[in-house]
Parts: sequence; C-alpha cells; structure tokens
Amino acid sequence: MPRKAATQSVADGDAAEGGVAAVDRAMSLMAVFTPADGTLSLGELAERTRLYKSTVLRLLASLEHAQWIRRLDDGRYALGAEVARLHSIYSASFSLEQVVMPVLRDLVAATGESAAYHVRQGDARLCLYRVDSPHPVRDHIRAGDLLPLERGSGGRILTAFDAILGHAPGPDQALYARIRKDGYFAATGDRLSEVAGISAPVFLLSGDIAAAVTLTAPAHRYNADHLAPVLQAARRLTGHVG
Repeated sequence: MPRKAATQSVADGDAAEGGVAAVDRAMSLMAVFTPADGTLSLGELAERTRLYKSTVLRLLASLEHAQWIRRLDDGRYALGAEVARLHSIYSASFSLEQVVMPVLRDLVAATGESAAYHVRQGDARLCLYRVDSPHPVRDHIRAGDLLPLERGSGGRILTAFDAILGHAPGPDQALYARIRKDGYFAATGDRLSEVAGISAPVFLLSGDIAAAVTLTAPAHRYNADHLAPVLQAARRLTGHVG
C-alpha cells in the first residue's frame, strides 16, 4: 500500500478540478525548472515538488519517454527536446494582442473606465493597446499615441521599475521608490489636471518590466476601489507577454 505523504505535494495543493492527479504531478516536475536551472538532481526535484523520490522516478520515466525531460550522464535532469519543439510552435502562433486585449476588455467591463497597455519606446511610452470607456466623457488617447515617461501613471510605472531609469539620480527618486514598494501608482492630474490614472506593472518571466496596465478616468469619476481590478489585470498578464 502506498505511503501517505506527511506534507501535501505542490501538485496536490493546486490540483486541476476534474483533472488527473498523475498529470498534475508530472507537470509540477516541469514547472520547478527556473531560468537559473540548467539541470536538477533527483533530490532537488523531489524537494521542490514535495513528492517522494520513488514517485518522482516513475514520473520521470514517462517524461523521458516523451522527451519532455532528459537524463544526463551525471544522473541529473534537464528539459528535453519536446519543450523546444513546442516552444517554436508557440512562438510562431503567439499574438500579444490576443493576450492583452481580453484582459483590457475585462478591466473596462469591471470598472466602466478606459484601459490601456503602455510600453517604453525610447524616451517616451507607447500606448500599444487601448479599450475605451463606454462613457461619453473620457480621455481620448488612442493606440499608437506616444506619451511622456515622466508624467502620467503609466509613465511613472515604466520609469520606476526600469533597472536604470528608476534608480537614476533625480528629484522624483523618493516617488519611484514608493511606487516600487507599493507595486502601483495612482494619481489625479499627474499628466492632465482633469484626468486620473491607476497603473500597475506587467513583468516578464525574467522579472524585468514589460509594460504598464493603466486605467484612466475623468478626475471627478476617480474611484480608489478600481485599484484591485487593475492589479488583477497586471497579474493576469505577468509572465504571458514575452
């Protein structure tokens, strides 16, 4: 009879509803590899997944057979050729617009205000995607517009989390340090006196800043409760926009 684990495994703690436990556990083995890991030992795989080594070995046998994992001569394990093959297919079919626009539409539906996705372009920020508020009174930024980096909530986020810009000497360093600590920026009148904005950072898997998700509204409609859906939108996009 199999032993009952003293602690719950990573896979069992986040099991897919209606899914297959063995598949969840196999996928948890794949998920513990990080950009810093070239190879992992059996012990490291067991420790990170909180699975018994005997269970890990059985799962690895199936993953090796399917070329998801490869066992090296020194007994350590690395990701296999199947990962590279599927990555090439994913890269060829990846559409940033298809990832970002549904999140922006959900943000507008939840708040009733305009949502945008800003990226840095040189010394400015580009409004790459935008979904307008249904209200007739709103700001009229369009996708493709260039805006300043040093003003507006989206620009403040991109600057604060930039490895160079956000730590460069300047009068706004205290502000950027607070933004990095808070994980967002909300203000009224930072770019235009009659416009309010709430922005949060979107990160790459590497941890570098990718973009800012921004919600804008006329100053008289500013609602601090909209911070939560902005943060949720940024979390949904983080790691999916490389």
